[in-house]
Amino acid sequence: MRRVAIRGLLARPVRTILTALAIVLGVAMVSGTYVLTDTIENAFNGIFSSSYRNTSVVIAGKEVVADSSSGSATVPESLLPKVRRIDGVQEAAGAIYSLEGSSDLAKLVGKNGKPLGSAQSPSFAFGFNAADSRFNPLSLTTGRWAVGPGQVVIDKNTADEHGYKVGDSVGVSAEGPARDFKITGIAKFGQVASLGGATIAIFDVPTAQKLLRKEGQFDSIFIAGAEGVPPSKLVGDIRPLLPPTAAVKTARQQASSNSKETKKFISFIQAFLLAFAGIALFVGSFVIYNTLSITVAQRTREFATLRTLGATRRQVLRSVLLEGLVIGLIASTIGLLLGLALAKGLNAIFDALGLSLPHTGTVFKERTVIVSLLLGTAITVLSTIAPARHATRVAPIAAVREGAELPATRASKRSPVIGAVVFLAALAVLAYASFSNLKVGDALLLLGLGCLLLFAATALNAARLVRPLAAAIGVPVRRAGGAPGQLAAENSTRNPARTARTAAALMIGLGLVALVATLGQGLRESDKQSLERQVRADYVLTSKNGYDTFATSAAQAATNAPGVDTATSVRQEQAKVFGKGERVNGVDPAIAQVLRVNWTTGSDALLGRLGTDGAVVEKDYAKKHDLRVGSRFDITTPTGNRISLRVLGIQQPKTIDKLDPLLAKIVIARATFDRAFPRGKDVLAFVKTAGGANPETTSALHGTLDSFPDTKLETKAGWVKARSNAFNTLLNLLYVLLALSVIVSLFGMVNTLVLSVFERTREVGMLRAVGMTRRQVRRMVRHESVITALIGAGLGLPLGVAVAALATHALADEGVTFSLPVGALILFTVVAFVAGIVAAVFPARRASRLNVLEALAYE
Repeated sequence: MRRVAIRGLLARPVRTILTALAIVLGVAMVSGTYVLTDTIENAFNGIFSSSYRNTSVVIAGKEVVADSSSGSATVPESLLPKVRRIDGVQEAAGAIYSLEGSSDLAKLVGKNGKPLGSAQSPSFAFGFNAADSRFNPLSLTTGRWAVGPGQVVIDKNTADEHGYKVGDSVGVSAEGPARDFKITGIAKFGQVASLGGATIAIFDVPTAQKLLRKEGQFDSIFIAGAEGVPPSKLVGDIRPLLPPTAAVKTARQQASSNSKETKKFISFIQAFLLAFAGIALFVGSFVIYNTLSITVAQRTREFATLRTLGATRRQVLRSVLLEGLVIGLIASTIGLLLGLALAKGLNAIFDALGLSLPHTGTVFKERTVIVSLLLGTAITVLSTIAPARHATRVAPIAAVREGAELPATRASKRSPVIGAVVFLAALAVLAYASFSNLKVGDALLLLGLGCLLLFAATALNAARLVRPLAAAIGVPVRRAGGAPGQLAAENSTRNPARTARTAAALMIGLGLVALVATLGQGLRESDKQSLERQVRADYVLTSKNGYDTFATSAAQAATNAPGVDTATSVRQEQAKVFGKGERVNGVDPAIAQVLRVNWTTGSDALLGRLGTDGAVVEKDYAKKHDLRVGSRFDITTPTGNRISLRVLGIQQPKTIDKLDPLLAKIVIARATFDRAFPRGKDVLAFVKTAGGANPETTSALHGTLDSFPDTKLETKAGWVKARSNAFNTLLNLLYVLLALSVIVSLFGMVNTLVLSVFERTREVGMLRAVGMTRRQVRRMVRHESVITALIGAGLGLPLGVAVAALATHALADEGVTFSLPVGALILFTVVAFVAGIVAAVFPARRASRLNVLEALAYE
């Protein structure tokens, strides 16, 4: 039976290949994800290891507040001489060097006055003295280290990409207007030419301290121990000298600590991509099940003959399972190797979206091989079980019957009941997730489960929906396609279960695409309405990517532009409040002129009376922490300072504003903010003019802000549109990843059509014999494919919209409203139509080329 199974596969190479392709793509996604993330992790580990290659011990500021824009706490410069006097310390040097928390420290500015690098890529600024180059994690590729206030070294990737060389001038924008520096050298991180697309500027320490407002402070102190002195001893000797906000670790411990944060980020990317690989494999399982079900039905007489010759049911079962095992192993192996190429494709997608990640040589771990092979093979074999069991039901007498068919299985008889139960379960889960007061995360998790159950229920019941859908969709096909169109419509309903299974694979992909599109449209429209309502200003000033902080002097400069009545900004920084990180804003009284505040207790006038310790808190936050007017609470800044605040007012964003509130849950006076957060920056600035937004004022503002290239000025309308469209980057990534499942479903359609043509060989021969032309045969197969694809769209698109509507209802309290993306749904329908045409190309050509006489004689 083993030989029979193998020979059967070799005798049907086209079907074997098409069946395998459904798993190849899913496994390639799994393999590519592991290769990509392992390669990125290896690059980061190399960076962190090389950072401390000549170091025994590192003193660094603690991360007092997570995700602070000013980074970790600093280390006082006065600590360095004390460290140098410790026995066993051979050499020690202070540096401005941190890869944790803080980004966009200093942007390199090109000759055209625009920042180098993408808006999404970070911009690091480091400070190392030339005499302390042994501690510098970067190595020069050409030139020398910067010395003095007018010199800088830049990273090799930026230099190569923008044509800079030693001796050129480059602009640098940090805490104030951009100014020119002379490039004295080009450097890179060990073997990594690019730190994920980031731009890097390396100054000497005094220059970096001044640029970044860290006078008298270091980020780190690097220490090399004398020969024979263990790092652990140095750690013990140094620890008593440290302030509470600093920590000392061995070089190995520090590298490990740096790697932990990176691993969290990489794990998120890995889980994100594997989820889409799972969707592709799930769709692939439909394709395999459908293909093997058809082939088993077509081989009824073959199995019956084997039974007549003495093969037992168990042997037939093993034979079909062996076919699935072989297909799974072959497909998984090909997918594993294809993953190497797909990893580069995924990296290119991230690059195109401005989310560049560092990488060195490709990493191909044993885990990647084992998981890919096991997963692909297991899914293939599991999808084979039902068709294999069905094959065992063939009776030996079927070998001598003309047109013998497989008997119906118990599962097929019970499918209406099973489908109904699953459908009711899906509705129950979706209803509970949408209409119960659950946390957002729990509601979304249940919605995901309900969505899967709904797709499964639809797939189980799809056979009963095929005839009415095909009748409706087939009307234009019959009218436009003539006799071939009429035959195609009838063929699509000849075997409703088969058509349903074929359409179900496409249904899942299009359903998820419709879900994403509908949610995305709702998020965009909700955000647009919210921003329109909140902002009263004529212009908005932001960082280049719209979300990072920027220099406070930019808003101050805008005040002096002609035609400006009011220019004010919102400072922002993270603080630790009630044990957790929380955004804190600093504002002045003019903010009430440009932003609408929805007061519960207080008024706009209160913003001018906050004083040195007053605060306005958000209502839900106040309720959660039992705060009321007059209550006092403490916040801890990133530098470790503790500030006591008193609640003077309470504001509550309107429901629609909760999606994108422009004010934090804690708002204090700007003067108080500047004292508490010495390196705080602006996150938004607003400009109001007497005559509204007009070309003259716009031109004047641009002229004033030209020296701040890391900022972006837009009219209110332009800013609202750009900010609400920020969801598009994520949506485009989701579309690209979901396209894989749609491609897998196309292979399923090709497979089904090829098998259908094979099954109807005599029928096609008869049609050709009575006068049907080759072109008409191609049209018949093509129309059948289009009808099947549109059935998939007819099932999937409404399901996606329905689940999105329920998800929107669950998120209503977060300010999300429902908005139907009519244009996108029409586009997806067109995509399904085109997919049907593409899927039919090969089967249609094969059908039209059948030899008439051979087809008539075919059994």
